[in-house]
Amino acid sequence: MASGSQYCTRDVLPLTAMVTMECTNVGLNTLYKAATLIGMSPHVFVVYSYGVAALVLLPSPFFSHRSGVLPPLNFSILCKIGLLGLIGCTSQIMGFTGINYGSPTLASAISNLVPAFTFIFALIFRMEKVALRSSSSRAKVLGTVISISGAFVVTFYKGPTLISTPSPSISLHNRLSSSQSGWVLGSFFLTTEYILVPLWYIVQAQIMKEYPAEFTVVFFYNLCVSILAAIVGLISEPDSSAWKIRLDLALVSILCSGIFGSGLNNTVHTWAIRLKGPLYVSMFKPLSIAIAVATGVMFLGDTLYLGSVIGATIISVGFYTVMWGKAKEELVEDNETSTLEESTQKYPLLQSYKNEDMESR
Repeated sequence: MASGSQYCTRDVLPLTAMVTMECTNVGLNTLYKAATLIGMSPHVFVVYSYGVAALVLLPSPFFSHRSGVLPPLNFSILCKIGLLGLIGCTSQIMGFTGINYGSPTLASAISNLVPAFTFIFALIFRMEKVALRSSSSRAKVLGTVISISGAFVVTFYKGPTLISTPSPSISLHNRLSSSQSGWVLGSFFLTTEYILVPLWYIVQAQIMKEYPAEFTVVFFYNLCVSILAAIVGLISEPDSSAWKIRLDLALVSILCSGIFGSGLNNTVHTWAIRLKGPLYVSMFKPLSIAIAVATGVMFLGDTLYLGSVIGATIISVGFYTVMWGKAKEELVEDNETSTLEESTQKYPLLQSYKNEDMESR
């Protein structure tokens, strides 16, 4: 029973939570795009949405402070959270500006760069290991490449029609071919965002090692992003009328993004990074393009093409290949840990060796 509970907490729950968050992100991006069509500024949106998230998470530092398990929230950790906020603020402004020029589908497509950049950064910062003789390492590398390739198949290959709707609809590929001038600029902003997102993952993982309190860290992060975005916004949006939010779609978008995006989504990502690592979290990004296609067909009446099905299948193969590699790597680490613990019980002198080895790391 204990092993089943541990499996559910360590594997099933993170998987379910991350897939749910990717579905949520696709919906939030679509809602944000609709809000910008009625004149909402990206800078104003970032300030208000992160401010809402900080307000929702306001009680968390008081509850975390009462816990005797956590270390003190010192100046060093606050500085790292400030760096996290700077990275997050820049990436969010770039991302929402890119969606404003492009579309949510374009954002989902370019997000396929995240696993590759995260893998590279994780190797540089020694947060991931690659030994080509190991089957788990080969699976992670191969799965990452396959998943990204599948996402680009969905994006750029249409193929014959499988399911069509009687009413005219705006399909994925029609969106990619419209507004080419804004599309190039949107692609630039979104690419910049998805280069910064892996850095966000890396810094967040370092913070979690020192201060494993997701709600508190995300609260200070959201507060920091809101303040930094307000400084930038006051310069870029001096017109006071741009900061007035009416009871319309813009307010709905801000509240939903603040609660479910900046608040819940960032907390779940932070928790998953602490539990499974940056690469695990980044591998869910290619799923967003498949989710965007599926929701478009089911709820928006988009046409389903063969390329979408083939690409989604390739994404699934790559995704599960990486998950298999990660699971096997964790299994090997668990076996090594349990073997060492059994040895220390039989031979107490090995305990001092284990402690010295952990200190040297």
